[in-house]
Amino acid sequence: MLHERIPNLEKLVEPDRVHRFCYTDPDIFELEIKNIFEKCWIYAGHESQVKKPGDFWAFQIGRQPMVMVRGRPGEGKGAAGSMRNGAIHVLYNRCPHRGVQVCGARHGNAGDALTCSYHSWRFKYDGTIESLPLPRGYENTTFKDYDCNMKRASRVESYRGFVFASLATDGPSLVEWLGPAKVAFDDICDRSPVGEVEVVMNCYRVIQRSNWKFFMENQLDAVHPSVTHESTGRAASEVEFQIQRRTGDKPLHYHMLSAFTIPFDKWDTLETYGYPYGHTVLGGYMGLRPQDPDTLEHERILAKAYGEKKKEEYLTRNIHHVLVYPCLSIQSPLQQLRAIRPIAPDRTLSEIWHFRLKDVPEPIYRRSLWYYNLVNSPATMVNADDLENWQKGQWGLASQGGDWVSFHRDYGRDKTDGDTLRSTNGCSEMPMRAQFKAWLKYMTAGA
Repeated sequence: MLHERIPNLEKLVEPDRVHRFCYTDPDIFELEIKNIFEKCWIYAGHESQVKKPGDFWAFQIGRQPMVMVRGRPGEGKGAAGSMRNGAIHVLYNRCPHRGVQVCGARHGNAGDALTCSYHSWRFKYDGTIESLPLPRGYENTTFKDYDCNMKRASRVESYRGFVFASLATDGPSLVEWLGPAKVAFDDICDRSPVGEVEVVMNCYRVIQRSNWKFFMENQLDAVHPSVTHESTGRAASEVEFQIQRRTGDKPLHYHMLSAFTIPFDKWDTLETYGYPYGHTVLGGYMGLRPQDPDTLEHERILAKAYGEKKKEEYLTRNIHHVLVYPCLSIQSPLQQLRAIRPIAPDRTLSEIWHFRLKDVPEPIYRRSLWYYNLVNSPATMVNADDLENWQKGQWGLASQGGDWVSFHRDYGRDKTDGDTLRSTNGCSEMPMRAQFKAWLKYMTAGA
């Protein structure tokens, strides 16, 4: 049995440090897939990825190949989306006949039915069997007791257009599970006067040669930017000031990179929050409100839609970065989202997305596109710096140079407010401690 081959998990996680096996042990990784990724709410995609009936998007939940499909308007009851636009279904991407994946492409349109390319079994968009060839061959057999439908994810829910699925039959609702972390989706959508965003196809996909937890821990690590990304930030800063001397203006897109030269004491003024299900938030309003005509026009549109008071509330939320554990990194002020899909203890797929705010000036979208390409894309030095560190971290943890990973910074200074952890030191390693506290709870549930 798997449980007999791995050490006592509770001995691997201490309040201020964790054992390296949590990142390297293949049996622990398989238990993570089973107890975390195949039980939690996992991000499937955005409703705008499947706009028309029959549109599909294939993705992975743990080891399970899944597909998100848009149904026909008014047909059947879906767990996400609206009956007017067609419900959204999440199915196991497997034909119940001989096991062939029904949707062989990453995305596309299924035509008039989901059709298996092997023997032409056809299914409605909700996975219900529609027809199969040579039905007479099944007469007077036990086939009448066989489930011919594509299996559905146990639960599918959507929050503000962002679709999640869970393979567990029981558990908290999506909104309950998200808790305060749902503000990430509110913050994205409320920047549109109609409260909606749409995904910009297609995403970047990167295979990281490191454990999935390296990615999650790095996003709220406020110490590393001034170290890891210093050279990129310094080079951008030099060009930024050259342009300013020549033209009198600092280009905003250069500032997106030069901001990585912010010193430690500035980062340390921010706040971090940790929540029971492992979600963590780095507070600190980004202040991305230059007084150029495009920004002022955007603000005028929002004030007209929501009123001046709500507009200010929406544009000054105390959010820099939100992690929805275990699978999402969301930078809502710039409409960025990164989803991770673990592959192996030392392999992780990341999908890097950005979104367009509906009914706002085009230059506002261009800013999110700048950030997407300059900071989050596979081509930028920022991302390359992180990928190198995570891979070197994976190599280091495979060695016998030490058994423990330290999360001691500002330990003992965390404040507790009910079930929320809070640190007033932005460089605190509280977010990592909070993630592992949730990790242990997920991993030992029902043990």
